[in-house]
Amino acid sequence: MVCLALTSNYAVAYAVKMCDVDVIPVYPITPQTTIAEKLSEFVANGELNAEIIHVESEHSALSAAIGAAAVGARVFTATCSQGLMLAYELLPIAAGLRLPIVMAVPARAVSAPISIHCDYGDVMLARDTGWIIMITSTAQEVFDTVIQAFKISENTNVLLPSMIAYDGFLMSHTIEPVEIPDDEEIVKKLLPEKGKWHKLNPEKPITMGPLALPDWYYEIKYQQVIAMKEAYRVCKEVFQEYGRIFGRSYDVVETYEIEDAEYVFITYGGAWGFLQEAIDRVRKEGLKVGGLKIRLLRPFPVNEMIKYLSNVKGYAVIDRAISFGMPMGPVFQDLSTILKQYEINVPGINFIHGIGQRTMYIDDFIQAIKYTIKKIESREIEKEAIYLGLRS
Repeated sequence: MVCLALTSNYAVAYAVKMCDVDVIPVYPITPQTTIAEKLSEFVANGELNAEIIHVESEHSALSAAIGAAAVGARVFTATCSQGLMLAYELLPIAAGLRLPIVMAVPARAVSAPISIHCDYGDVMLARDTGWIIMITSTAQEVFDTVIQAFKISENTNVLLPSMIAYDGFLMSHTIEPVEIPDDEEIVKKLLPEKGKWHKLNPEKPITMGPLALPDWYYEIKYQQVIAMKEAYRVCKEVFQEYGRIFGRSYDVVETYEIEDAEYVFITYGGAWGFLQEAIDRVRKEGLKVGGLKIRLLRPFPVNEMIKYLSNVKGYAVIDRAISFGMPMGPVFQDLSTILKQYEINVPGINFIHGIGQRTMYIDDFIQAIKYTIKKIESREIEKEAIYLGLRS
């Protein structure tokens, strides 16, 4: 292993290089641009034998990615915020065509008003488009997850595109130590053979993306439902295999001090470090609190949520996106629906924080922890999300 000082954006670029991609359609958007710049540098230096396609928009970037994957190329792209919105039309198309594209999204707030800073509003809008979505919290995890994503997406039982999300600016432009293999062949051997999916070939013609009338459309979309179920299983297998090879183990969720926890606090992305520090501090006061990070957003880690929340006094979710018109944030909605469906009657409170990269302090997380315990013990459960860090 070699240890480099990398931003999360550069960690993405190094991982993509090691995955031996064929085609990289790119269009610049802050804070994603340095991914494209670094990959262009690798190609120009002869370190990566790939075709960089400079397109005129994010819609064109994903269109080119779909075309390239449709003929069997290993494809990577990246975007965020308004770029992801512009490409939105193509997200369900890529998934519906069962093309294993991998895309990095350094999460950025969605306009209007214009913001170039972080929250997860863009990622949450893509939850139901049929993409596998993984959220990371360190540059090392970003590097590892890009590699894992290619292996998961290209699994013939899955064949769905993957999105790797992480904090824009807070991670995309922050330097951290990242261990990378000194032998790129190790990564290439880990990945499946390229092009092992249905693809366009004049010698073996197939129809891709035809008109589906009511007598077949339903069945075709149900195949994606099955593929998502398979993706959950494959994700767990790939995470375990990656751990055996590289010594860094992952799962669909990550836990902290949860073994004896009476209350569990849940978040995602770079906020995970703040939550861990807050837990350390309140445990010194005798509060039995644990943390859980959602790493796999889609497919949602139902089994793990049931396992860790079935026998606690209460939980809270610290969301980093707003679900307009709903009283709760997006991840809290997902989780509370699952718990209700499985008849797990554990009270929960929802907090929203970090919108537009509003500064998140450790004291904010401590406040949320103590507030949650107080309200749940007094049976005064909040019916709407509490907006932390908001000027009143």
